[in-house]
Amino acid sequence: MREIHVDDITENVAFLCQAASFDLGDDMIRAFQSSLKTEKSEIGKDVIEQLLDNAEIAKQEHIPMCQDTGVAVFFIELGYDCNIVGGSLYDAINQGVSKGYGDGYLRQSIVRDPLDRKNTGDNTPAITYVEMVAGDHLTIKFTAKGGGAENMSRLQMLKPSDGLEGIEHFVLESVRLAGPNACPPMIVGVGIGGSFEKSAYIAKKSLLRPVGERNEEDRVAELEEKWIEQCNDLGIGPQGMGGSTTALDVKIEVYPCHIAALPVAVNIQCHANRHKEVTL
Repeated sequence: MREIHVDDITENVAFLCQAASFDLGDDMIRAFQSSLKTEKSEIGKDVIEQLLDNAEIAKQEHIPMCQDTGVAVFFIELGYDCNIVGGSLYDAINQGVSKGYGDGYLRQSIVRDPLDRKNTGDNTPAITYVEMVAGDHLTIKFTAKGGGAENMSRLQMLKPSDGLEGIEHFVLESVRLAGPNACPPMIVGVGIGGSFEKSAYIAKKSLLRPVGERNEEDRVAELEEKWIEQCNDLGIGPQGMGGSTTALDVKIEVYPCHIAALPVAVNIQCHANRHKEVTL
């Protein structure tokens, strides 16, 4: 049985929180650069170039690429042969968030209660999901989810008779309604199946896949490609200024569901597609 001390978790979480805000991933940079070759609007091209400049400034000067540094969301893979020692996994993560956001001067965006709206002061608590897996490792996957794109996300319990056509209509309608409010060009995460909450979970988790990486199942991968094209045909464009680059990618995950149900969730990520991970 391998042991990992909570102090190591806290330090790595703090690093991930800052790294995600300062360093936009290479997959996003490549996607922006590629979109410059296909964007039809001159204004759209100018916006993309500004986003690339913004990402470079953030990386070089260690400042957030966006003022909304998001809610801290973690997807944890904990090996069956891995034992956390010295304290609680959840406490270690929250301490890491507090340290990372505090030391990095990142905006604290979490209120203690959705009704009284008083800020917790350190961007905690984080939202943490834990999955038990084979092995003796601990993998920490982090994403900073901004409020603008999150607010544009939707979930609907469709009827099985709505079929693929109904799913496609709901996804495209969600992107259209999001419009400029989701700070495009966006990444669209789609969860199909499971239950009410499971569809939302897999939609958000799909956003962790690198831009350009297709679903392993061919028929789902083909849908991803099709819906990318259809999203871009909406003409919303970069930052809602019009153009042919509304979505840089569409990610779809599917899961078994009840015979009477067809849950579909759309979780939208903005151009500041911040996610980092580490394995201990």
